[in-house]
Amino acid sequence: MAQKAAKSLAARNASLLVRTHMITLGLHLVFFLLHWTFNRPRSLKPYFFLAFPTLLIEAYLDRLGRPRHDPADGSLRSPGEDLGAAGLTEYMWDILYWTWGCIGAVCLFGDRAWWLWIVVPLYSGWLAYTTVMGMKSGLAGMGGGGSDEGSTTAAESKRQKKMEKRGGQRMSHR
Repeated sequence: MAQKAAKSLAARNASLLVRTHMITLGLHLVFFLLHWTFNRPRSLKPYFFLAFPTLLIEAYLDRLGRPRHDPADGSLRSPGEDLGAAGLTEYMWDILYWTWGCIGAVCLFGDRAWWLWIVVPLYSGWLAYTTVMGMKSGLAGMGGGGSDEGSTTAAESKRQKKMEKRGGQRMSHR
């Protein structure tokens, strides 16, 4: 059963990577075609500064998620990591998708559309802030100080309240 899950993950990763590479290739070809024929995006500096690093992200995702097969018999050696996983992988996909949108907007509207890419650092800051605040609130209950009446009554379970209402726990000894 585990081999079936590995095979389905490998197939899902392979199809996702092929689709990603085809979209990237198409967008970059359209960008360069418009640049060389109409000089539509006038400058290539923003492209190399903003879009080129996402090619590195895409190469990393390919290395991370590409299934590996045994060259001798073609059996699946490793399905690759799950490319739909939450966390850093999800963040890299977000950057890749946003850059695709920015390249498309630059092709349609011109060089000023590169300013849309400012959302990426803002999004990074927001994710870092929510992560730190989530960790801070999660670690707040670990301290031993500050026991007031409000926290002790909130910590009681329904079972504890029910037992207290009955008059405490009754134990029979022989």
